Amino acid sequence: MTATLDHPLVTAARRLADDVLSPAAEAHDREGVTPAAIDSVKASGVLGVSAPAAYGGAEAPAAVGREIAEILAGACCSTFFVQAQHHTPVRMLAEGEEAIRRRWLRPLSEGTLLAGIAFSHLRAYPELPVRATRVAGGWRFDGRVPWYTGWGLNDVFLLGGATEDGEVVFAGVAAREQPGLTATDPLQLAALTGARTVGLLLDGLVLPDEAVVVRLPYERWATEDRPKNTNTNPAVFGVARAALDLLDASGDGEAKETAGVLRERLAAARRDAYALIDEVPPAERLDDRLAVKVRAYDLMRAATTAAIAAGGGRAFGLSHPAQRLAREGLFLVVQGQTREVRTAHLEALRS
Repeated sequence: MTATLDHPLVTAARRLADDVLSPAAEAHDREGVTPAAIDSVKASGVLGVSAPAAYGGAEAPAAVGREIAEILAGACCSTFFVQAQHHTPVRMLAEGEEAIRRRWLRPLSEGTLLAGIAFSHLRAYPELPVRATRVAGGWRFDGRVPWYTGWGLNDVFLLGGATEDGEVVFAGVAAREQPGLTATDPLQLAALTGARTVGLLLDGLVLPDEAVVVRLPYERWATEDRPKNTNTNPAVFGVARAALDLLDASGDGEAKETAGVLRERLAAARRDAYALIDEVPPAERLDDRLAVKVRAYDLMRAATTAAIAAGGGRAFGLSHPAQRLAREGLFLVVQGQTREVRTAHLEALRS
């Protein structure tokens, strides 16, 4: 499977991956993504790939964004995952009120600011891990965000909460401790600890009305959210491709033959996954989307396992990329996992 897109931001992403991210990937995995790496991401322009041109973004086709995601994930999945948080706030701000767009959308589109997002807890509704309550002139947020990526690296983030009567509220927040907002110690994870993931403790965080980006009924939000995670994450193809590149570089004939077979299968899964995204309305053929997603996961697991097998005992050293890619692949299995995705994956494994 080879990249075929010719776009300045794809070229910039390859340069970023080759010059900055790949050489630092093992250090980022063990010690954390550095502010210097994030500065390089900002300078590359990739943060504006899907942002409106009117606000300094590239407004590139979705295929360009996917290709960039594959390149960055294959180079250093921790850094990829930090910057991946940025693109949802950009899309939401582009559809938000003019006042909030003027405040944040241009610096986010131009890459001078990096955004994060805290919203997956909304999927627990009618439970309210983060409760939003109307107060004079704004909104109060209470509860706990169990998973927030990029703490200490993000400049701003969008915080999602739900009200007792079924409304979802997203508001912009400076990504730092402040009255009503504290962070836990970094979570120690089997993979992507370097992405600086924490929990956020909310105890009376009050945000003004002008910080609100989106308000809508929960059911409308959930209807739009549910189909998204049935699609295959481009990072799966990026990590798999990086593992196959290791096999090709090993100089071993059997390893290279294995890489060739898996690369053809991966390319087919990629074509099928992206055709569903590009050619089919988002809420349709969800079973097909889940099926190709599971297929892509299986191929990623095969690719990373093959890289371990070809590397032998050396592949288990923390300085060897094969073990990192294998752990990153396991992380991608559960990242953004919904009940539907988990069910499809377990059913496929049983069969």
